[in-house]
Amino acid sequence: MTNTNQKLVGRRNFFRTAGLVGMGGAVLSTVGTRSANADFSSTAPFDDPIGIFTAALIAEDLATTFYYNGLVGGVIQDSKLAGSGGSVTSGQTLNTNVNYLQAALSQEIAHANLLRSLLGIGSAGQDPVQTFYIPAGSFDTLTPFLALLDALESAFIGAYLAATRQFAYMAGQTQSKGGLYANPDRTHTYSATELDYYAQVSASILGVECEHRALGRVIGAFRPANNLTYESTDGITNVFNGPTSAVAALTPFLTPSTGPAYSFQTALANQASVSLPSTGGLPPF
Repeated sequence: MTNTNQKLVGRRNFFRTAGLVGMGGAVLSTVGTRSANADFSSTAPFDDPIGIFTAALIAEDLATTFYYNGLVGGVIQDSKLAGSGGSVTSGQTLNTNVNYLQAALSQEIAHANLLRSLLGIGSAGQDPVQTFYIPAGSFDTLTPFLALLDALESAFIGAYLAATRQFAYMAGQTQSKGGLYANPDRTHTYSATELDYYAQVSASILGVECEHRALGRVIGAFRPANNLTYESTDGITNVFNGPTSAVAALTPFLTPSTGPAYSFQTALANQASVSLPSTGGLPPF
């Protein structure tokens, strides 16, 4: 089997694991391929809009599940959060460190809502992944919680960096007639203007994920919290396809052997009791 075929098999396995078998055709909706002089450091098949939206939705749902369980787990009683015997609704409720996590939860939900609308998914109950597997002890104490927060946000940052670059490339290809990108049933072909806008939106979300990572470092008293001159791709070159994709980074959280199961729907149904709203909207189109 060729290396390319191995990557395609891995992609199909991800579909199967994530319950995405029925959407397999969606990520093959691209007409045209990456040109030979596109320098993306990956030989995997090029991502398309539907693949990027799908992988990002799963990532945002994972983030929602992660932040919710952090806010209701034992870790919230750490002295740097709500304190001994405290919770989001009692104890040191004015602790701004808790507020950082509460706002992050509402922001991840807002991102997921956007991605769901782009995919035409009617409700969160129809999202492709409803259960995530997270290492045992992640929500018990602060050290593993912050380590996982940093790892997840670093991966999300890398994914949105890749998405920004890929959408910009697709916009250029579309503008020059070098490529054509459509939704699965070909009822809509993405214009260069739309693809360029998706690049901007990806960068906008990326900025918020950077805030989450830095504020996690604030909670842990890591100095400086803003320790990077440039944000990192975290080794991610693609969003959906290939061994160095965001999907590859997400796959362990879809695997029961990783740790206990956590319900996305439970997090979503109860998030209003622990989240804080944030302001702002999408960049103007």
